[in-house]
Amino acid sequence: MGNEGPKISVTVRTFNEEANIRECLESVSWADEIVVVDSQSTDTTVSIAREFTDKVVIQPWLGHIGQSQFATDRTANLWVLHMDADERVSPGLRDEILGLDLGDSPYDAYEMPRRHFFMQQWINHSAWYPDYKIRLFRKDLCRWGGYAPHDEVKVKGRKKKLENDILHYIYRDIAHFAATKNSYSSLTAADHFKNNRRARIIDFTLRPLYAFLYRYFVRLGIADGIAGFTISVMESHAVFMKYIKLYELENRLQRFSIPTAKGRRGGKS
Repeated sequence: MGNEGPKISVTVRTFNEEANIRECLESVSWADEIVVVDSQSTDTTVSIAREFTDKVVIQPWLGHIGQSQFATDRTANLWVLHMDADERVSPGLRDEILGLDLGDSPYDAYEMPRRHFFMQQWINHSAWYPDYKIRLFRKDLCRWGGYAPHDEVKVKGRKKKLENDILHYIYRDIAHFAATKNSYSSLTAADHFKNNRRARIIDFTLRPLYAFLYRYFVRLGIADGIAGFTISVMESHAVFMKYIKLYELENRLQRFSIPTAKGRRGGKS
């Protein structure tokens, strides 16, 4: 189908995403180029991806930021749309992107709302929506940055919000939610420790309480029912775990040396 203006490349990072990758790639089949960077999957992810593109690169995991930048650097076009394997471009967002005049755009990047599907429902509140992410950008003017595991596109110039959603099929179940947050809290604590950030008592006492109250009452998680309550509790617990793990690292409270968690290598929360 293609864009009449400058061509668009899509990048997707994968690792054992056979349950997600087909629907993800189907939702971006209109793009001019699809680049899949796989970090050595052991399932059928790679064979499924090759049904959609011949640009499937096997690259051992470089970390969240490194892997995203590696994928961007493998694209042939100036404009790049990044997707996680558990995400889909909604039909409305597809049409909105294809309607952009990217050849004469005053913007370096576009951010779009991300709507999460959790506990068999779309989440409309709980500080999960709208979850704006910069995903369409000029690769010559933007770079990947942030901190593990929260990589993000860094833009120095102007950016614009789009109206239509990325659809995110986020966690399979509560156990998946808990395991992901546990892994991510370890990565974040290690990153903060490496960068000389230190945990204060307020960080693992009042911050988690604030996180719950903010999501459940201020951001109307209560309107999302049991799912909203679950999100508010779990996100509050994740804040606690992040800072108590940082406190543990700086005070050397571990009984044994624990290997650094690798985190999730394909899609992300």
